Amino acid sequence: MAPLEDLLEKLAVPIDAWEPFGRRVAKVDPNHPRILDRPRKGKVVLITGMTPTGHGVGKTVTMLSLASALHRRGTNVIACLRQPSMGPVFGIKGGGAGGGRATVEPFVEVNLGLTGDLDSVTNAHNLLAALIDNHLHHGNALNLDPETVSWPRALDVEDRALRHLQVGLGPGNGPPRTTSFVITPASEVTAILGLAESPTDLTDRLGRILIGKSRAGRILRASDLRAEGAMAAILRKAIRPNLLTTPEGAPVLVHGGPFGNLSYGTTTLRSIHLAQRLADVVLVEAGFGTDLGGEKFVDLVAPQGDFAPAAAVVVASVPGIRAHSAGGPDSLAPGLENLEKHLENVRSFGLEPVVALNQFPDDSEGDLKAVADFCADRRVAAARSLGFAEGGEGAEALGEVTLQSLDGRRRSRPIYQITDPLPDKIDAVVRGMYGGEGAEFSPEAMEERSSGLLEGTEKFPVCLAKTPLSLTDDPKRLGRPRGFRVQVKSLVPAAGAGYLVALLGKIETMPGLPGEPKAFEIRLGADGTVVGVS
Repeated sequence: MAPLEDLLEKLAVPIDAWEPFGRRVAKVDPNHPRILDRPRKGKVVLITGMTPTGHGVGKTVTMLSLASALHRRGTNVIACLRQPSMGPVFGIKGGGAGGGRATVEPFVEVNLGLTGDLDSVTNAHNLLAALIDNHLHHGNALNLDPETVSWPRALDVEDRALRHLQVGLGPGNGPPRTTSFVITPASEVTAILGLAESPTDLTDRLGRILIGKSRAGRILRASDLRAEGAMAAILRKAIRPNLLTTPEGAPVLVHGGPFGNLSYGTTTLRSIHLAQRLADVVLVEAGFGTDLGGEKFVDLVAPQGDFAPAAAVVVASVPGIRAHSAGGPDSLAPGLENLEKHLENVRSFGLEPVVALNQFPDDSEGDLKAVADFCADRRVAAARSLGFAEGGEGAEALGEVTLQSLDGRRRSRPIYQITDPLPDKIDAVVRGMYGGEGAEFSPEAMEERSSGLLEGTEKFPVCLAKTPLSLTDDPKRLGRPRGFRVQVKSLVPAAGAGYLVALLGKIETMPGLPGEPKAFEIRLGADGTVVGVS
């Protein structure tokens, strides 16, 4: 693999705009004057997918092998990826840095914390939580009502025991109150890190975080506690994207880490803008299917970042299609209906989809042909991808059809207007992306709307949080359900990030570990090498 310095020189990154983090990672300053002077000409390709199984559908493998394929043919390409959370790394899904011959290197380091960016997010988040309880302990000059405190604590571990707990127990420890933990990718600080475009913007957004209300009814923010400066200082290095490569030398920016089911599920705006200035083609993965990360990328992220995707690759697999085919082992029809809905969603964005069929060794030729015929009947370009086994060489056909889709005429468009009333925005997503009939608000959500804690956020984009395993809010409803409604269980303001979260169904902001977590497979060898990360 070529030295990272050679890649940075090829990308024309000034030597004083980056700093090494070990031998194979560089932190790049996207606000360096000689970088900001360059136009954002790179065309953005959204990498999304059909509804995944619990183990995913292969989007990261597909994107990384596609990046290597384009790099092999001389295309100036950069892939942009979220940093994996250690929750799934040790949980059921495994890591988020690809696999086989389609990885981000150094693979183990990417999955086990990389440059510590998410640790910094956790620390900044918990500093604010500590300052809130400290303020209550030391006289409560703001007259903050402890019953209205909405800021939880955070940890990048899946731990269901932390979903509900009490703090302030025992004498001298502040007023007892109920609180919770969220997993770090669900923290608003993670979302703010991803959307902030400068240190100043980062600080301002952190200051806008809502923490609760005074007993007189006044909304209180992090800035009222003078917390934003220290929080931003903790994140001083985390705001810079990390440059790595695939095994074949294709550049990859790894930055940020919000989940696609709980948050908007993609990399940072600073990464995307940097890639647009350094490359001609920018591949950006958005978490889970078009109904989650894909929709939020088009409706929330792209408008805030002042860009629009020019193409979209929908990743599918025969195992994924079969997982949605409840009609029997010989029927692909229900799973293909699920794929069809995601193709329709991409067309709703104003783009023409490209299907990447992520091929597995035991896929039958009959099944592969059935999926290809299905796409051809709908005039959708499709190509098999063997990136896991063959790296860039296995994705050359996909690279060809992806470049053909970048004809320069298409740009995505949001599916709702930001000025629409909140119920209309939610219904637009439910009807347009999920194929349902609308949403119902729980009594708790209705009370939250009238409490004043959502002040100003109903005018923001909406971020719908739901299970990634179904087009509905019920993970057991597979295929392409129809005639359903979803329930808005709760509304959570993200004033600093600039959106409003609507929690649908039984969605948890702190996941739990499975009976046989991936942690059981990971160990440290006698030579200090980590094994078992997948």
